[in-house]
Amino acid sequence: MTPAGLHPRVILLLCFVPTVACNTFAFTEEPSERAGKADGHCSRILRAQRNRKESNNEFRLRVEGDPESYQPGSTYRVTLTASSPSYFRGFTLIALKEGTEGDKDEDYAGNFQIIDEEETQFMTNCPPAVTESTPRRRTSIQVFWTAPPSGSGCVVLKASIVQNRIIYFQDEGSLTKRMCEKESLYGDATDKPLLDCCACGTAKYRVTFFGNWSEKIHPKDYPRRANHWSAIIGASHSKNYVLWEYGGFASDGVKQVAELGSPVKMEEEIRQKGDDVLTVIKMKAQWPAWQPLNVRAAPSAEFSVDRTRHLMSFLTMLGPSPDWNVGLSAEDLCTKECGWAQKVVQDLIPWDAGTDSGVTYESPNKPTVPQDKIRPLTSLDHPQSPFYDPEGGAIIPVSRVMVERIARKGEQCNIVPDNVDDIVADIAQEEKEEDDTPETCIYSNWSPWSACSSATCEKGKRMRQRMLKAQLDLSVPCPHTQDFEPCMGPGCSDEDASTCMMSEWITWSPCSVSCGAGTRSRERYVKQFPDDGSVCTLPTEETENCVVNEECSPSSCLVTEWGEWDVCSATCGLGMKRRERMVKMPPADGSICGAEVLEVEKCMMPECHTIPCMLTPWSDWSDCSVTCGKGVRTRQRMLKSPVELGECTEELEQVEKCMLPECPIDCVMSEWTEWSECNKSCGKGHAIRTRMVMLEPQFGGDPCSETIQRKKCKIRKCTRGQGNSDEKKRRKEQREKRRSKQGRAEGTSEHPGCRMRPWSDWTDCTKLCGGGIQERLMTVKQRFKTAQLSSCKDRKEIRACNVHPC
Repeated sequence: MTPAGLHPRVILLLCFVPTVACNTFAFTEEPSERAGKADGHCSRILRAQRNRKESNNEFRLRVEGDPESYQPGSTYRVTLTASSPSYFRGFTLIALKEGTEGDKDEDYAGNFQIIDEEETQFMTNCPPAVTESTPRRRTSIQVFWTAPPSGSGCVVLKASIVQNRIIYFQDEGSLTKRMCEKESLYGDATDKPLLDCCACGTAKYRVTFFGNWSEKIHPKDYPRRANHWSAIIGASHSKNYVLWEYGGFASDGVKQVAELGSPVKMEEEIRQKGDDVLTVIKMKAQWPAWQPLNVRAAPSAEFSVDRTRHLMSFLTMLGPSPDWNVGLSAEDLCTKECGWAQKVVQDLIPWDAGTDSGVTYESPNKPTVPQDKIRPLTSLDHPQSPFYDPEGGAIIPVSRVMVERIARKGEQCNIVPDNVDDIVADIAQEEKEEDDTPETCIYSNWSPWSACSSATCEKGKRMRQRMLKAQLDLSVPCPHTQDFEPCMGPGCSDEDASTCMMSEWITWSPCSVSCGAGTRSRERYVKQFPDDGSVCTLPTEETENCVVNEECSPSSCLVTEWGEWDVCSATCGLGMKRRERMVKMPPADGSICGAEVLEVEKCMMPECHTIPCMLTPWSDWSDCSVTCGKGVRTRQRMLKSPVELGECTEELEQVEKCMLPECPIDCVMSEWTEWSECNKSCGKGHAIRTRMVMLEPQFGGDPCSETIQRKKCKIRKCTRGQGNSDEKKRRKEQREKRRSKQGRAEGTSEHPGCRMRPWSDWTDCTKLCGGGIQERLMTVKQRFKTAQLSSCKDRKEIRACNVHPC
């Protein structure tokens, strides 16, 4: 019977606990006016007033990585655990905006996603909440939670659990997690996504991808030989098109990028979307995955957005991997103030495309059937995962993407006045665009100016170049693709002209030691060299001291301070330098000192005077070096730049792997057996010999030849004499044959000096077709004392079988 004053449906929400427990609780009903307002919402999950246990430290609600704040739109793993020997039978999990009661739809924050349907499900009468699928003993459950959009404020995740007859409350410390929205570090980073954009005109952006996946930062099982980022593919697009998204299924294009690193299918899908796409975004693959920025510049591409196509998405595979990628999905560059975001920076963790079930970088192909939804990787996915952390900590980002606005065109209508950076960016772009290039000539952007050909204050010259992509009107000539201007060596021009433009600093690397004092470093790169051709002297790398776990274990050791750095190994450009230190005191426990005593780092000397090369287009790929199986192919290009301008360091030949149909494998057969005895004691008979197929032919290899051969044999001529002796002999042989047959029927057989067991059954034929053999045996059952060993022995018969052709 329902307790008086309690709405019947409240019982449906709470009685997932054993019935005896339900009958023990007394409930407090909400005021009647609130009950009407809360109809159909989770505010009607009431709290018990009896059997409450005050201390519940054995239960904990945890968000992966223990973040203090959430990134809007990001997905987190949420776990509810009981420490041994505790357990729980039922639970309720809900996420509310701080200060709300859950009596309105807008009170709920973010969305839960079920990981294991056998463990968890959405509550029937309260869809935003998660509860258990079946009441039973359990020590942990986990679900995904996607944070709400920007502007949602602080969020409170609450859990109630049931253990026997005790309810633990949502508002107790370890069962409540409060997180506030992460403040943007970059000003105009926008909500994700705005459904409608109110900005005017168009904006042009540059997206730069910084790979941070390296053996130093992600050491577990790091693939040293083949690590790379695949070619980046993406687009600026409208809200009607989704390249990829968490909780969605990978398209064929996404699958091809995720598993093979190929952008071809993805680009086809993007271009088929017509007016929903404004710009296709493409960047080259990076082999290896990480190199210092002063050795290899970070890849970048430019794209445009407008009012209808204001979203930007891209993806790239980290390889080798089963189907792991990083990227942005529907990043909105339109602001609430009807303007265009100036800068967006995001650290990226890998996500699983749901098409392959491998758990390590180099797992063999294992298609996921049926296909899973796209989801972020976590540190608790699998113990063999390179990102596994038994504590469930956050995965260290493998890359960072920076989207910078470089120009705006057309009349702008944002209601917030432009700041200085906005004005300068637009003016700089206008200055760049003031040239006399006809509209019918489509060029690439100018390359940066080369270094000056003179290293002294004597006059020299420097060069820049661009590529003619298309000439729409052959009657209108297109201007030159090379540009030269005079220059002087470093330090010979005005101070203002020698200003370098540097990128932002990349995040600090991990500390160089796991215990005690060490160092960490960070890098940046030169975005624009001085206009006068001088060398940029601003540092591209910074190092600082760091301390990890000051109270180190007895296995730690004391070392001296680092010595001075050696001279750089290069006289110009990039080189290496080293320094050393000594062990002052070995570990107290007698173990080997694990501290580094040799340190090597890169050093940058004045720039070697090289120029951006003028090169011919790449030739077609050569034929594969093999006619079957795995090989390589090459392609070349030629140097067109004048020799007097300096040395060209660009590669002139590329080599890549190629795969042709598998090489044929011929049939392999064993050696022939010895010839068998003749099957007749006189007259014409035959003997046989056989061989086995050791390896069947594959991929069109030579077929197997015969496995059985026969040859004629003749022991002696059978005689048919008229004399009594021959007639007696013949009759004797017939009697012996009849006696032999009779012996077999009776289960025994006589043999001179011994008694034999009957013949065994014939063995199975060694082949189904093409000629095989069968055997049967007769073994000695009893040997008489008078028997000679040579006349009393086991016998074997062989015959051909399945001689019909295959």
